[in-house]
Amino acid sequence: MKAKILELLRKRQDFVSGQELCTILNVSRTAVWKAIRSLESEGYVIEAVRNRGYRLVEDGSDAASYDIYSANEIKSRLEEASGVREVLFFDSIDSTNTECARRASSGAGSGLLIASDNQTAGRGRRGRNWTSPSGSNIYFSYMFRPDVSPSDAPMLTLLMSLSVCMAMEKILEGRIYRTSGRKRSEKRNEMAPMIKWPNDIVIDGKKCCGMLTEMNCESDYIGYVVIGVGINVRHQKFPKEIKATAITLEDAWKKPVPRSLLTAEILNIFGPMAKRFEEEKNLGFIRREYYDRLVNAGRKVRVLDPKGEYDGIARGINETGELLVETDDGKIKEVNSGEVSVRGIYGYV
Repeated sequence: MKAKILELLRKRQDFVSGQELCTILNVSRTAVWKAIRSLESEGYVIEAVRNRGYRLVEDGSDAASYDIYSANEIKSRLEEASGVREVLFFDSIDSTNTECARRASSGAGSGLLIASDNQTAGRGRRGRNWTSPSGSNIYFSYMFRPDVSPSDAPMLTLLMSLSVCMAMEKILEGRIYRTSGRKRSEKRNEMAPMIKWPNDIVIDGKKCCGMLTEMNCESDYIGYVVIGVGINVRHQKFPKEIKATAITLEDAWKKPVPRSLLTAEILNIFGPMAKRFEEEKNLGFIRREYYDRLVNAGRKVRVLDPKGEYDGIARGINETGELLVETDDGKIKEVNSGEVSVRGIYGYV
């Protein structure tokens, strides 16, 4: 109920009478009053005026409320098209990916979003540890049961990376509406997020977001897919081993970034994309958008292939998400992320 109250107050941007809330929610005035008091205890500023009702104050005057990171705040900002059906939030957990997998194995329905303020055993690719301090970052995992073959599942990670990048753009630019993106030739904010193929998000050549996709499947059937996302948000001291290659959103942008808002925006963008992907079974419909945000595009890259590394120019992705690399002899090679790694020659990207 609290999430619905937040949604209603936020959409109205004015007073909503207690009676109207009672009618919409089909609850008593006492229940509404208790929910309002509970929201205030969580840090929300809600103005109450006799004969007018309640109004949510979000003018930036209260610093404590700008970054309320909770299940109710995330749910109040999710759209139906996101596909999210349940949101669980933890102050601390071993790993959001692990918890999603546990619940999926126990029969949880598709569309489960698990977020946490802290992870004690966060994981990155190839079993690497993912540092997960409290009060600083976004850690969430999304579990769903897509109608695609196991061989198509890796493309879902590229969809998520594009969704993260586009949602970050909205926060950076202060936009509250959806756009189709911009062409690569248009001027970009120098601190705009970019995608380092296949799915890292970088700002100014430094990593601010990583992802881990895991799935349960048979040879021709997916039981479930879990995509975990970790985003560096607030200023923090990074471990020595990543200090030179990591960055936070707030350090890059010099502005506050509401974690619940960014989390919800990512899923609001991802949901419709994932649905279309289930219908088309390829990434043709997002190749342009992905290319426009691909930091490798048009750059010289080094492909670290076990059969022999080589250099080339990144030319975007094909319809199955492989990186297209033009070699010195003019040939185009299709690079699969599961087989090789790609690094820029002069630095991280």
